[in-house]
Amino acid sequence: MDEKLQEDWLDVQLRDAAPYIDDAGFTARVIQQLPAARPRNSSRAIILICLTLVGSFLTYLVSGGGKFIGTGIDRVVALPVLWILILAVACSVVSTSIATAAALSRVRNEPLA
Repeated sequence: MDEKLQEDWLDVQLRDAAPYIDDAGFTARVIQQLPAARPRNSSRAIILICLTLVGSFLTYLVSGGGKFIGTGIDRVVALPVLWILILAVACSVVSTSIATAAALSRVRNEPLA
């Protein structure tokens, strides 16, 4: 709680200490030299969305109207309980390994404080 109050106090002090730093017009000159903002091209986004919808629809039709989902569920239901247990444990091990690898790579990339 005290840390939050100290951060707020420090933020107020820094904001009030120097509201404007004179840079002899440097900022204004840099902003004038920047290129004008280009208008956004919304037609590209519309084309990508339409192509995605068409591709999804074609995939649905080619796959037999989604019958593969029902077939897959039927196959999983028909498995013995032991195989389902082994599959669940394997998925847990794989996901835990990936999460551990991601955490370790993040820790390695962070500088020591």
